[in-house]
Amino acid sequence: MQEFYSRRQSYLLMNAAVIFDNLEQKCNRNDHILPTNEWQVRPLTKLDPDIQPEAWEQAVECANGKVPSHRIVKDAVQRIMERTQVPNTYQIGEICQILAKDNLELRGKDGCWVIVSAVNDFSCTVKMWNSEYAVGLQHLKSFNYLPAECEQMQVICDRITRVYSSGLEESVQKFLESLGKLKRVYLTGLEEKVLSVLESEIRV
Repeated sequence: MQEFYSRRQSYLLMNAAVIFDNLEQKCNRNDHILPTNEWQVRPLTKLDPDIQPEAWEQAVECANGKVPSHRIVKDAVQRIMERTQVPNTYQIGEICQILAKDNLELRGKDGCWVIVSAVNDFSCTVKMWNSEYAVGLQHLKSFNYLPAECEQMQVICDRITRVYSSGLEESVQKFLESLGKLKRVYLTGLEEKVLSVLESEIRV
């Protein structure tokens, strides 16, 4: 558990560094009001990099020209999100692709397919074969599969989930992980045979 929190904190600090560099380059150079810690800029992760400077400058203005608190930045982000809100058109059960972009928490998941399990205002909860994640709309792209194709991918996801474990040989793990990046709604004959053998060996 301690390792999980340390890794998460590392991701947060790396994200904050990226945002800080973005603000330093794009914000009004006359005021030089920049963040002093990660907590202040964390709300900005919800916005695209092009919009982050605008939100920060609004927050600085609300803080009377001083470094704004986390709450002030969060309020500025919320106002911009409400102004620029795009309806969340994703549906539960829809198959999408992860677009990691500059989101360090999604590193290693770029290109993976996921299944939408919950639809929120500005994000979706998605199920990958090994976990669930809350993902912003800018990090998702629908495959526009038909309902029957989505159901087929759900079956594949369930099969991979039942077979996969950290105790498997590395080569087997890599095979299952490769199935998590398929750009099609079916397994080839060989993929089906290998997965069936694994299911038989593990007796799922």
